[in-house]
Amino acid sequence: MARQINKLSALGASRLKEKGLYSDGGGLNLRINESGGKFWVFRFMLNGKAREMGLGALHSVSLSDARARAAECRNMLSEGKDPVKARDVVKAQAKLSSEKERTFKECAEAYIEAQKIGWKNQKHIQQWENTLKTYVYPVFGSLHVQDVDVALVSKVLDPIWKTKTETASRVRGRIEVILDWAATRGFRQGENPARWRGHMENLLPNRSKVQRVKHQPALPYAEIGDFMAALKEQEGISSFALQFTILTASRTSETVGALWDEIDLQDKVWTIPATRIKAEREHRVPLSRPAVQILEKLLKEREKKKGEKLPWIFEGQRGRKPLSNMAMLALLERMKRTDITVHGFRSSFRDWAAEQTNYPREIAEAALAHVSGDKVETAYRRTDFFDRRRQMMDAWARYCATPSEKIAGNVTQLRRKS
Repeated sequence: MARQINKLSALGASRLKEKGLYSDGGGLNLRINESGGKFWVFRFMLNGKAREMGLGALHSVSLSDARARAAECRNMLSEGKDPVKARDVVKAQAKLSSEKERTFKECAEAYIEAQKIGWKNQKHIQQWENTLKTYVYPVFGSLHVQDVDVALVSKVLDPIWKTKTETASRVRGRIEVILDWAATRGFRQGENPARWRGHMENLLPNRSKVQRVKHQPALPYAEIGDFMAALKEQEGISSFALQFTILTASRTSETVGALWDEIDLQDKVWTIPATRIKAEREHRVPLSRPAVQILEKLLKEREKKKGEKLPWIFEGQRGRKPLSNMAMLALLERMKRTDITVHGFRSSFRDWAAEQTNYPREIAEAALAHVSGDKVETAYRRTDFFDRRRQMMDAWARYCATPSEKIAGNVTQLRRKS
């Protein structure tokens, strides 16, 4: 009796040349097409219909492997399963698994791209990219995000936690956020190993134990008059910018990014949009007379210039750009005042308001564009204390124009009267 299966031999199959279908039995066949290509196919009947399923080319699937695959198909048929559908399910699962395999770097880049629209400026984006590139990617950037564990996070943070505590803390937070994003997207499962509570707090000392918070060096407010007098002797746009920054108690970024469209000289108001404020709320700044005078001088110079007028109040020296955010710091260095910072003048103003005036704390905080109080209190507060802040900023301007010796004399005189 003729054999029903295993009709072909490996040598015989390799020697077949003519187009056609050659049966090995049990539904397994070798198909040769017009170009001479040889492919294994499994032919079967299911629900009264003839079906065919490819099992691979002869050059990649041997006769024995093809017979094993055909045997699997016959077993499925005996269980009432469709081998074609079963194969498609396996392929779909493999594709889905492959799509869910993302490296940490891929997840980080996708997260940053998704968040760019909500971030304020290019500098913030660069800080994210640079810290990840410097500290994280060399350790596990190329690994699957699912494989990131506590040991790998510790490998990133341990070398910099004591020496660059602030940077390390930000890196940890950024890793945590990216891993949370990956989990939400379905790219990883399980606990977040970068989470502080319950994870990293058990491995790293608290920041307050490692490095005390370093405040920006500030000029004592009693010396502000002498400093402003010296500052006015300096030439250039940086001098005007720093004077304006001090008089308005603003941040460096707010000053260098200031636009003429934000200024209302008639009402003496500078309206900074929410996109350029740290608290992400529009901030109205009452302009004192000295602050207005600075703007009037710059406006006259602007009107004298020929050609297109740039939108920035404080223009950079090179190209069509605003003043560099390092220009005022460089001015302090030229004045040999490396003992203070630009940001520190906000502290000078805040100390003056607390110790030399009777203005309530919330008014001084509002002048600095700080959000004070809890969320409920903030929600019910409908005023920004603008009128009272105008009085306070006028008083601050007068104080900034007062030499230190007059301030000391007034203090002495007050003490004698008491």
